[in-house]
This record gives sequence, structure tokens and C-alpha cells, in this order.
Amino acid sequence: MLPKVNRLKKKQDIERVFKKGEGFKEDLLFLKIAKNRLSQTRFAFIISKKVSQKAVIRNRIRRKLSEAVGTRLKKLKKGIDALVIVRPGFAIKDFWEMDEVINKIFAKANILKIQKPCLTGRQAKSKFQTNFKIPA
Repeated sequence: MLPKVNRLKKKQDIERVFKKGEGFKEDLLFLKIAKNRLSQTRFAFIISKKVSQKAVIRNRIRRKLSEAVGTRLKKLKKGIDALVIVRPGFAIKDFWEMDEVINKIFAKANILKIQKPCLTGRQAKSKFQTNFKIPA
């Protein structure tokens, strides 16, 4: 769950992000971000009835997204207001898929502080491989 200082609650703030924010789309998520004059990054989640008619499912999606964002708060740039808008079809994804989509959309929006290159496969092996020979 996001701390209260990281929640975007006021209608006027949400409308400002809608009007002046920059948008990014990844899979079935849409992210709108705008700068604020605070030292905090704030988030709001918008999940319409088109996603699911059941409030239980919409709230479950909101909790999962909130948790995925909350784990990355320390890695995010400060002074940003963000709206995470869920599109229909997102309800069938599990937490790990949601987490991956959040990661991709944050990288696309460039709101992560520093992104270190990830070494995978051959790169990782060649980077950490040593050529020591043990004397007989």
C-alpha cells in the first residue's frame, strides 16, 4: 500500500495531470505524468467499470498496482504526479505480469532514477568469467 504522502487524491490535481501530463502506453496500462512542486512523487489509479463490473476485482487490481508501485518508490524520481489508467482486459493478469508492465512503462517514461544495464546470457558469463589457471 502506498503511504498517504504518495497518493494523489484531489480532483484538481488529477485534472491537472490529465490536461498537462505526458502520456505513455504499455500493454493495457496508460501512464500520464506531470511535474509537481513537491518533494514527493504521487500516484492515482483509475480503473473504470469497463475493466470489470465487479468492485471486488477493480479494487484487487488497484491493490496489486499500488503494491507494485510502492516497491519502486525509492527508485523513482521526486516531484512527479502520475495517473495509472487501466484498460479493459488487464483483470486477467497476475501480479508478476502487472509488475513487469509497471517496470516497462516506468522505464519508457524515464521516471526511474538510474537504470543500470542488465547483464544476461553471454554478457553475464563473459563479464564474470575468469581465466585463472591452477598450478599443478
